[in-house]
Amino acid sequence: MPTIFEKDGYKFFFYSNEHLPIHVHIRHGGGEAVFDVEDTIELRESQHMKMNELKKAQKLAQENRNLILEKWHERIG
Repeated sequence: MPTIFEKDGYKFFFYSNEHLPIHVHIRHGGGEAVFDVEDTIELRESQHMKMNELKKAQKLAQENRNLILEKWHERIG
């Protein structure tokens, strides 16, 4: 599970067997969310994350979208 970055208790990562569309997994506390990042930052699914945690995760994904895309292309293709 390659980690892209961690900030404010949020861990952004990929699984080793990822698939399109380009997306990122985010863990915080006991929850996890998946955001598509290819065109826009859009929540795909979440489990056990509160709305304020999802908003913070989305903001961090937006701020780091270029890094996420760069790491996706390095690791996934």
